[in-house]
Amino acid sequence: MKNRCFYLFVISVLMLFGTGCSSSKDAFTPMHKYSADQLRDDYTVLRDILEKFHPSLYWYTPKDSMDYYFDTYYSAINDSMTQQQFGFKILAPLTTKIRCGHTSFNYSKAYNKSMRGRQLPSFPLFMKIWADTVVVTANLNKTDSIIKRGTLLTSINGLTNTQLVDSLFKYMPTDGYSENVNFIRLSSAFPYYHRNVFGLYKNYLVNYFDSTGNEVSAQIPMFDPYADTLNKLIQNVIPEPGRRKQKKIDKENIRSLEIDSSKKFATMIVNSFSGNAGLGNFFKKSFKTLHKQKTENLVLDIRSNGGGKITNYTNLTKYIAKEPFKVSDTTAAIRKKFGSYGKYFQSSFANSFVLFFLTKKGEDGRYHFKYWERHTFYPREKYHFNGHVYVLINGPTFSASTLFASTVKGQDNVTLVGEEAGGGWHGNSGIMIPDVTLPNTKMRVRMPLFRIVQYKHVPKDGRGVMPDIYVPPTVENVRKGIDGKMVKVKELIGESNP
Repeated sequence: MKNRCFYLFVISVLMLFGTGCSSSKDAFTPMHKYSADQLRDDYTVLRDILEKFHPSLYWYTPKDSMDYYFDTYYSAINDSMTQQQFGFKILAPLTTKIRCGHTSFNYSKAYNKSMRGRQLPSFPLFMKIWADTVVVTANLNKTDSIIKRGTLLTSINGLTNTQLVDSLFKYMPTDGYSENVNFIRLSSAFPYYHRNVFGLYKNYLVNYFDSTGNEVSAQIPMFDPYADTLNKLIQNVIPEPGRRKQKKIDKENIRSLEIDSSKKFATMIVNSFSGNAGLGNFFKKSFKTLHKQKTENLVLDIRSNGGGKITNYTNLTKYIAKEPFKVSDTTAAIRKKFGSYGKYFQSSFANSFVLFFLTKKGEDGRYHFKYWERHTFYPREKYHFNGHVYVLINGPTFSASTLFASTVKGQDNVTLVGEEAGGGWHGNSGIMIPDVTLPNTKMRVRMPLFRIVQYKHVPKDGRGVMPDIYVPPTVENVRKGIDGKMVKVKELIGESNP
């Protein structure tokens, strides 16, 4: 028995950390530590690139404050670190200070490859989180009969809900002060953030309300995926779908159209404006169908749309907008050439081509992408949707989907329903967003090259696009798995179609 336990322990360690499994002397391990000198070198390169190329480095954080943060985190590099430590102790809090939702760190390709498919120990609970409310949605410890879906938590390891959120938000980027997106991120991946920021504990002390409404405490164990699932992981290998089938699945996950059986409305889900989803053809077929069916109400769900290609956003907008529109009032970069820094930028040749040939220096000293500032897009005549459009938005509505929401907001037949979008309403940074690869760790930082000030922009207050009808989450809806925003839309459609 002892030998079997030891065997399982060793196998777990090998699977978790990737050590001792390869005959290659150069096999990558996530536990590899980089010297303080290597990390300082990477950090110095990153700071230099941010200061020279980031179009919105000082948009929400003044230069003197940003200089202070740069110096502070440089001074914090006083020992060797793994990529995980360098990422969450240095890079994440630094990039968050910029308040640019398109600027964030990622591990090296080798690190991500070594971690692919691994399930790590973590805090065991998933929760729906908003404001100071935390509701359990799932417990990874299946045998736990105490903490169930719908349980209201009040603290974890002595930190109140507000303290937890405030602490974790320091590691999560936003556009300006539009932090609603981070509540969704925490709700989707709380164990990930808690593990990386606070570390692992064998047991966690949680305070919660029991069935009688009294606040009580309980010790809950860490979720250990190898304790009871190691043999299943080894024995049960789920075959992956073929390439063609997977491509179809991916497309269906990105966009869909369904006409309700009542014929009162159709629901179109567009989870991304990415370029590989065949959106142009999808939009054409969908709006042709809506035209033939004489559909009067369209529910357009972009709550999970984190953006993508601007051409996909403009294509969709043409079917809904009543007036001509542009993408931006301003689209400008700081520099026209990468120079000696080109070796750090992903696709530097292609990006250099765009910067050099498609931008022109303006009176403000920046290099403007005139096409996006000047080109006017016109509504489509064929299959244009003239009924009422209910656009569902919330925190993950970001980047290009924010451009869409901003463009159609205020139109007499469009109603935005939900919560504040995560993308900046005044503007954001994007268009081209290559990765910058650091020389020693090979870790990557996303680097937007253009600042976008939206067409007919609102004042720069750091907030996201606001809904016309605010529908927040509720404890009861979370417990019952009810989509409150969709329920509200159906009520509105019922009211308009008695």
